Amino acid sequence: MKRRRLVIRTMILVVLAAAVGYTLYANFTKDNVQKVAVGKTAPDFALVDMNGQKHRLSDYRGEGVFLNFWATWCKPCEREMPYIDKSYHEFKDKGVKVLTVDVGESELAVNNFIERHNLSFPVMIDKGEVQTAYGINPLPITFLIDKDGKVVRSHVGELTQATVNQFMEEIQP
Repeated sequence: MKRRRLVIRTMILVVLAAAVGYTLYANFTKDNVQKVAVGKTAPDFALVDMNGQKHRLSDYRGEGVFLNFWATWCKPCEREMPYIDKSYHEFKDKGVKVLTVDVGESELAVNNFIERHNLSFPVMIDKGEVQTAYGINPLPITFLIDKDGKVVRSHVGELTQATVNQFMEEIQP
């Protein structure tokens, strides 16, 4: 009986060690290189916002673009939305456009979020193509794109009001 317990415990330990080993291997060998590099042209995309208006990134050449990827379940994303909205109103007539992309949630969830936070900037839902092109992971992530369509900066994590303003000033043409 003792020998049987020892064999079972040993097998469990071997399986756990293999799982931990695989996890470590997968995390250290995965491609951590961001797909969108600073100084390179931002991948073009076309998405329709929640009001039915089509937005093509290349249509905003000549203007700075503040491109933010987010989700309704992401608490840091939720906290930064009022800052983005406030700066949107301040910079929209100064040549800086705000485009925000939800990462594949339902229209109902996104519309409820927009209403709850009284957001006025364009919000689009991506089903995965744009996220893949930009290598989105984790959220929130913001890309600053200059008037020539080049990526000036990317920022992973929550933004403050001061940071949002600084970033919009940075891409103002």
